[in-house]
Amino acid sequence: MTHMHVAGSIHADVTTPAPVWLTRPEDVNALTPKLWSSTVHREDDGVITVGGVRLTDLAEVVGTPAYVLDEADFRERARAWRDAFAGWTVYYAGKSFLCGTVAAWVGEEGLSLDVASLGELTVALRAGFDPARIALHGNNKSETELRLALERGVGRIIVDSSDEITRLERLCAELDTTARVMVRVTTGVEAHTHEYIATAHEDQKFGFSITGGQALVGLFRCHHSPRLDLLGIHSHIGSQIFDTNGFEVAARRTLKLFSQFREATGIELAELDLGGGFGIAYTKEDDPSSPEQLAAGLREIVAHECRGFGLSVPELSIEPGRAIVGPAGLALYRVGTVKPVDVGGGLNRRYLSVDGGMSDNIRPALYAAEYSASLASRASAAEPVVSRVVGLHCEGGDILVRDEFLPADVAIGDLLAVPASGAYSRSMASNYNHTPRPPVVAVRDGQIRTLLRRETLDDLLALDAGLAENEV
Repeated sequence: MTHMHVAGSIHADVTTPAPVWLTRPEDVNALTPKLWSSTVHREDDGVITVGGVRLTDLAEVVGTPAYVLDEADFRERARAWRDAFAGWTVYYAGKSFLCGTVAAWVGEEGLSLDVASLGELTVALRAGFDPARIALHGNNKSETELRLALERGVGRIIVDSSDEITRLERLCAELDTTARVMVRVTTGVEAHTHEYIATAHEDQKFGFSITGGQALVGLFRCHHSPRLDLLGIHSHIGSQIFDTNGFEVAARRTLKLFSQFREATGIELAELDLGGGFGIAYTKEDDPSSPEQLAAGLREIVAHECRGFGLSVPELSIEPGRAIVGPAGLALYRVGTVKPVDVGGGLNRRYLSVDGGMSDNIRPALYAAEYSASLASRASAAEPVVSRVVGLHCEGGDILVRDEFLPADVAIGDLLAVPASGAYSRSMASNYNHTPRPPVVAVRDGQIRTLLRRETLDDLLALDAGLAENEV
């Protein structure tokens, strides 16, 4: 039997409108545990509950669409990474999702925090996060954010270019201070992921190239600068990575650079950051490694390569973000229209239009990312049919869940939950078509807590100088 190519019927001999990896469920009401946060379950009447809160009740209180974050699950995952990598510094990658409350959770669970913009840095500082436990990333850091980082004593700045080194030295001289820095390098290792989120191959914007010799020059510049305290090397090979295979080559090339630096200076660099990019399950086919498996693999890789180069094992750090907050969150939508579409060969796909879309999750349109979905407001005895969950925006590519088996009786007013939506959905959200962004609420022990309130049209229109005095 053949299946429809994920890109559409023109790419395959169609006998069922589903990609080959999507299998028909025996029970359309069953929830696959690896896709959901730890407190999620379906009640006897079929309603999905998270953090002790029924999603039907949550929708009545906060409306839809909404992002729902399971606080207990977030904290459990943060502790799991902290404990598995005991002896390492674990930085939560704030770009995945950051707000004041999440910054507080990260600090309370003993993790450090990396930020990648002035906005993220400001959120962390206003949340009272210890600046010494913050790392600042970015390939084009402004003088404003560098100055703020220096003035507040940020623990480390990951320098990304020669221009940034020059800028940082000047600011340090002006402020009569010293910056603690790491040099970001590109190892030439390309993770098996989408081109836009593979970050260690040569032809891209991040870091100093090892192959071209720029990395060693960058290290020398920082080492000899009276205003910079060189801590070590930072490497990041990509995102949504399920195992440690890619890290093996990256660690070898990075530690070879450690060895070359020692040969030239007589000094061993103190720190190595292997970055993040650890994957999660978005669909049933995804099989990510656990923090314990990753920790064991990375410890062995680093120890082996250090022995090979005659190096001491440096202080080590990693940067999980998606792996902590991704599975802890879900997105909740309400169905507005149901439309069967003839895909050819006498087959139909059901298009379920919901009250959100690419403005609250751009990843399917941007990366062709796959997601799953479940009927959240009730159970169903109807047969599973291949469905596509789409948004309300004026774009043909406004697809939230490309292919999923959902009950044939999904109807207007039903709630759909999309798991694994905690990372990058809200942080990459936009106001496309003048659509206000959904709220982020945390649930725990039957309580709902607002982390980010829902935007309103008044919020958006307040920015429009041409409408300042007009009302509808």
